[in-house]
Amino acid sequence: MSLLKVNNLHTYFETNKKIIKAVQGVSFTLEKGKTLGILGESGSGKSQTAMSILKLFAKNQKIHQGEIIFNNQIISDFSEQEMQKIRGKEIAIIFQDPVVSLNPSFKIKNQIIEILICHQLMTIEEALQKTLEILKKLKINDAERVMELYPHQLSGGMCQRIMIAMALVCEPKILISDEATTALDVIVQKEILSLMKIMQKRHQTSILFITHDLGVVSEISDDVIVMYKGKIVEKTDIKKIFNNPLHPYTKSLLANFLKTGLNYNNKIDTNFFSAENKVFDFFNFKNYKKVDPDFFEVNKNHFISCNLKK
Repeated sequence: MSLLKVNNLHTYFETNKKIIKAVQGVSFTLEKGKTLGILGESGSGKSQTAMSILKLFAKNQKIHQGEIIFNNQIISDFSEQEMQKIRGKEIAIIFQDPVVSLNPSFKIKNQIIEILICHQLMTIEEALQKTLEILKKLKINDAERVMELYPHQLSGGMCQRIMIAMALVCEPKILISDEATTALDVIVQKEILSLMKIMQKRHQTSILFITHDLGVVSEISDDVIVMYKGKIVEKTDIKKIFNNPLHPYTKSLLANFLKTGLNYNNKIDTNFFSAENKVFDFFNFKNYKKVDPDFFEVNKNHFISCNLKK
């Protein structure tokens, strides 16, 4: 069952001098209880796709075209007041830097309680109990003590656990993870991914997992879309991305990942960029159907974006 549908999304930044097309023609679906990975380098448009879903925009940013459907409602048409009822309650997000995301002036318990009082209309006593429960579910030792601490008194990994607690405390239908494990060491990273999987299984949460790390996306995702310059260039299940990448850019990402290990921090430097306007001939694939002028299904549930010309 499709919980989220993004159809032909175009998100632009408008300045005095020019229009920056951050997201161009992005389309995908997110199924209930499944994880969709969005993979790409910095500037590929993956985070702006997430911001578009929640309409967390700068003043000069807007959805120029397309629609976002959540729970059979076109939320891309929602007002700010209507979106406030969805953010945190129905769709929650975890950002990359938990220290910046948490308010340094308030104790951990107050930051979680505020969410419950706002979205669940709980009393302070009920919210305190729920806060303690979610911290224990996330395997936070000595939860009663942690509740009384301020963000600066916690480690980066613990702050990220708190961010997950804040995101999941209202049991949202969709959790968006925007590079949430990037700044963590490998051990803490694996613990965070494990916690996400446990909570997903318990509540049938759908996860939109945004990352530049193929190692991480391989551990948690069912399906994956690869983005480049605001567009989707390849879309399929996670096994096919690793076993049979077809688009030249995806192959470049995978080759770079295999060279550098579990992560990469450098820009892809291959002949793809000097040849990105070339015609990539995919007519040798027998089983394909046209989805849009530049998007083709070359194998079952394996889509490639390219400029096809005879």
